[in-house]
Amino acid sequence: MVVHEASGIVGRGIAYGTNDQRHLLNVRARHMSAFPDAPSDLLDWALRTGRGSDPQAFLPRADYAIYLQDRLADVADDRLRIRAGRVRDVVPTATGFDVVTERSTAPADAVVLCHGNQPPRPLADLPDAPWHIGNPWQLGRLRALPADARVVVVGTGLTAVDTVITLLEDGPERHVTMLSRSGTLPKPHVEQAHTAWVTKVPDDAVTADQVAEAVAEECRAAAERGVGWRAVVDGLRPLTQELWRRLPHDERRRFLDVHVREWEVRRHRMAPEVALRLQRYRYDGRLTIRPGTLHEVDDLGERCAVTAAPGATPIPADAVVNCTGPLADVRRSADPLIQALVARGTVAPDPLALGIDSTVDGRVVDASGAVVDGLYVVGPPRKGTLWESTAIPEIRAQAAQVASAVVERTSRSIAAN
Repeated sequence: MVVHEASGIVGRGIAYGTNDQRHLLNVRARHMSAFPDAPSDLLDWALRTGRGSDPQAFLPRADYAIYLQDRLADVADDRLRIRAGRVRDVVPTATGFDVVTERSTAPADAVVLCHGNQPPRPLADLPDAPWHIGNPWQLGRLRALPADARVVVVGTGLTAVDTVITLLEDGPERHVTMLSRSGTLPKPHVEQAHTAWVTKVPDDAVTADQVAEAVAEECRAAAERGVGWRAVVDGLRPLTQELWRRLPHDERRRFLDVHVREWEVRRHRMAPEVALRLQRYRYDGRLTIRPGTLHEVDDLGERCAVTAAPGATPIPADAVVNCTGPLADVRRSADPLIQALVARGTVAPDPLALGIDSTVDGRVVDASGAVVDGLYVVGPPRKGTLWESTAIPEIRAQAAQVASAVVERTSRSIAAN
């Protein structure tokens, strides 16, 4: 097995690559094991390595990267090679694939795309100016801003929350304005794990509105029994992929148009202590959250002025940070590998352009609609097929499923030869 990673450091990626210990996991430790069949694995590791034993804790994401690296080291032997550098192309051949890197080309029996989320989709019409920070994970650029900088963060999701924490904790005189269409932050987790709730959605709920109403009804029923909505949302998780597959294309589109923000702020919640930090920033007058867009941006050289709505007072800013979320449409990707795969038709966007078209078991579907034998995808690029495909509980299950398929495929190949 060969793992290609641009940095040569496996286990970090974007999600866990931060070196800021204030960036926490958004899920309690008890749910974050890397292995579906060993739910306490992360907790056991945390206890052994002196990182605590609280199953309700939200661990630093940098620590989770170390956990993944330790787990890889436990199983790595001379059959595994990790190569630094970017893959430029994966070319189907009569016997498998040619994997083309910046330095060489090598054959492969099977290929698994595990590239995760792409960088943020570009903000329309913004110049490549000193004040424009197009990728929020460029932490060096955030920390280099003046200690009294005024910053506009575009987006109010979890990435935006982490960005605000870095900006305001490192610069006590800074002020941040967060902008998004909704102007709403992710909801917080409660301090203690809530009562479990088995969420039910009727089989005849086949439209986005019907599913939304069914979930609302479950929330009302739970409230009558003293159970909060968080339990209902978490209880829906085992059903989410099935519900997504049940919805026809037009209903999936309606969900994205009408219901998605209400879902996202409740499904993807932030740690309680993170929510308290934001509350304190707002109370101190250092954080403003408002609905709006980049209606107009005046480039003033080293600084800019942002108008969030027609007739609104411009917001002076030393920086504008793009936290609008990862680019999903593979046709617009800046990654040379994705560009090459799309150009050849080996990879195609799913019908909603949320990622890579694939089967429910992770096999890539090409531009003609045919399954590409031996080419698999894991993680966020499967969002269009599964919807729920960005968190560890789903990704670890996908990884196990695809690994089994690859082993079966290569075993057949060896037996045939």
